[in-house]
Amino acid sequence: MSDTPETDNAVRAFVDGHGPAFLDDLSEWLRIPSVSADPARADDVRRSAQWLREHLTATGFPVAEIWETPGAPAVFAEWPSGDPDAPTVLVYGHHDVQPAAREDGWRTDPFDPVIADGRLHARGAADDKGQVLFHTLGVRAHLAATGRGAPAVNLKLLIEGEEESGSPHFPGLIRGRADRLACDTVIVSDTGMWSEDTPTVCTGMRGLTDCQIDLFGPDQDIHSGSFGGAVPNPATEAARLAAALHDGDRRVAIPGFYDGVVELTDRERELFAELPFDEDAWLRTAHSHGALGEAGYSTLERIWARPTAEVNGIAGGYQGPGGKTIVPSTAQLKLSFRLVAGQDGEKVQAAVRDWVAAGLPAGIRHEITFWGATRPCLTPLDHPALQSVVRAMGRAFGQQIRFTREGGSGPAADLQDVLAAPVLFLGISVPSDGWHAPNEKVELDLLMKGAETAAYLWGDLADNGRV
Repeated sequence: MSDTPETDNAVRAFVDGHGPAFLDDLSEWLRIPSVSADPARADDVRRSAQWLREHLTATGFPVAEIWETPGAPAVFAEWPSGDPDAPTVLVYGHHDVQPAAREDGWRTDPFDPVIADGRLHARGAADDKGQVLFHTLGVRAHLAATGRGAPAVNLKLLIEGEEESGSPHFPGLIRGRADRLACDTVIVSDTGMWSEDTPTVCTGMRGLTDCQIDLFGPDQDIHSGSFGGAVPNPATEAARLAAALHDGDRRVAIPGFYDGVVELTDRERELFAELPFDEDAWLRTAHSHGALGEAGYSTLERIWARPTAEVNGIAGGYQGPGGKTIVPSTAQLKLSFRLVAGQDGEKVQAAVRDWVAAGLPAGIRHEITFWGATRPCLTPLDHPALQSVVRAMGRAFGQQIRFTREGGSGPAADLQDVLAAPVLFLGISVPSDGWHAPNEKVELDLLMKGAETAAYLWGDLADNGRV
C-alpha cells in the first residue's frame, strides 16, 4: 500500500464511515458470554466461535473454519493474496473471556454492551474480542483504499477459545495444524499500549515455569522439647530455601539460572528510559510501599527484560491460634520463575531440581512438581516486520511509536516455536481498560486506530515482511 495522503485519507474515510456498523457487530458478539473457565458456558463459547466464523465469511474470507480441540473450539480463517511472492501473515487472538457478573462490581450488565463517553463497556471489549474484530474492519479498509480484491499478504487468522483458561490445548492444536498455519510473520493482537497519549509496540514477553516443593521430615509432628534441635525441621528448611533464592544484589542464586540470557542492549535501555514512567503511580497500582529488585536495573527493566524468581507461597507446621510446640512433619514451598529470551524452561527446571537437592540436609525428603513451561519470545528492534508494524501504527496515530515489553506470559512463544516465525504485537488497549476487572472497556478512538493500523500493515508487510 502506498504511503500517500490520498491512501491514508481513503482508509480513514472507510473506517469512519463503517465504524457504527462495526460497533453494532462487535456489540452483538460481546453479548455472547463465552467464559471458557465455566463448564456451564461451554455452549456459549461454541456459539461465539460460530458467530466469528460467520462474520469472517461475511467479511470476505474464502476459508473460515471451526477447529475442534478437546476443550473449546478455535476459529481459523484464510484469505490468499493471489500474488505468488506475497508473504503470509497469521493473526492470533482469542474469543473466550473472563468470568463476569453484576455483583462483582459492574455498573451495568457485563454482557450487555454500553457505549458512552467514547467508550464501549462490556466483558471482552478490550480482552480480546474488540482487538480481534478490528482486523475485519481493517482488511476491508485496506481493500477499499487500494482497489484490491484480496489482501496484499496471504492473511490467516487463528482465534482460540481457551486463552483465559491457560490455553491447555493450544500447543497441541498448532502442532497438529502447523502445515495450515505456516507463515512468515505472526501478529498477536492481545496486548496493549503504554497509554492513550503514548502509542507503543510490544517487542517481547517473558516466559514462565513454576513449581511446588514438598518437604518431608519426621513421619509425624513431634515434640519440640524432646526432639527439637536434634532432627531436621522441614519448615525451617523451606524457609532456608526461600532465603537462599537470591543473593545480596537480589540476583537469583540458583547456579545456571542465567545461562543464555539475552542481555538488554544500550539502545533498548535508552528506549525504556524515554517512556513517561511515574514510579510512585506504578507503586500505587501495585499496592506496594516500595520498589525492590535486581541491582543495576530500573523498575521497567526488571519487570520486562530480566528473569525473576518469586516465592508464591510457603507453608508448614501449626497455623492455629496460640502456640503448639512441635517439629512439623511437612512443609511446602511454591516458586515461580519468569524467563527471558535465551533461557530454556526445561534447563531452568533442571537447575532448580539440582539446587533444591543440594540445599537440603539428610533426613529431609522432597518432591518437586512443575506445571509446564511457557517460553519467552523477543523480536529484535531492527527486524523488518517489526518496522512494518511501527510504520503502520505511526501512520494511524500520527506520532512517534515507542517500545515496551510485557512482564507476563502467553501463548505467543508457542506460535514462535512451532511455526518458526517472528512474533509481533499489535495491541491498542490501555491500562485503564480494566482487563479481567469489573467495568472492562475499550476506547472507541483507539479501536478505530487499530483498524486503521491493520489497513496500512498488510501493504507494508507485502513490501518488507520477508527476512
